[in-house]
Amino acid sequence: MLFTRDALTGIASGEIDLAFRRWRRPAVRPGTELRTEVGVLVIGEVEMVPETAVTDRDARRAGFADRERLLAGQRPGEDRRLYRIGVRLAGDDPRIRLRQDTDVSAARLDEIVAELGRVDAGSRRGPWTTQVLELIAGQPCVSAAELAAQVGREKLPFKADVRKLKERGLTESLATGYRLSPRGMLVLGRLRASGQG
Repeated sequence: MLFTRDALTGIASGEIDLAFRRWRRPAVRPGTELRTEVGVLVIGEVEMVPETAVTDRDARRAGFADRERLLAGQRPGEDRRLYRIGVRLAGDDPRIRLRQDTDVSAARLDEIVAELGRVDAGSRRGPWTTQVLELIAGQPCVSAAELAAQVGREKLPFKADVRKLKERGLTESLATGYRLSPRGMLVLGRLRASGQG
């Protein structure tokens, strides 16, 4: 479930606590957590509602001026139903704290390196984690499309790989491109020292 930057800002400030989506089937369930640029969002009630039940007040709580604009922004389709979704900010994205954490023992660094080795071993195209870390380290703020092209990859699969590194607190997304986090630089140093960099 995606939100615009304006909607995320509204959720973070508490001005927005509802969302509406026209889906074939619900894409989220109550209790689902979504990590976003403003922090972790938690989904509340997910309820199918008729359009006639949507009020101007509901629309404002979802970040729209009125119900007419809210409904006009929904996906069309006879096979789709309108859902009213509660949403709130639950706290900071834990990856933010993780990527700043460089108080890591040598044994933990070795565990992280071994974990990246398992990711590489499970990849159909072979090892890639160190290559991507090196690429980002050498070219921060370069777009995903440009980085992907340099290693003969398509942009979307490349971005999916970078997200795997981001989950481990090793990279940070920027307005354009990426950079290594302090933790990522530490891990890359360990990979280099072990001859894997």
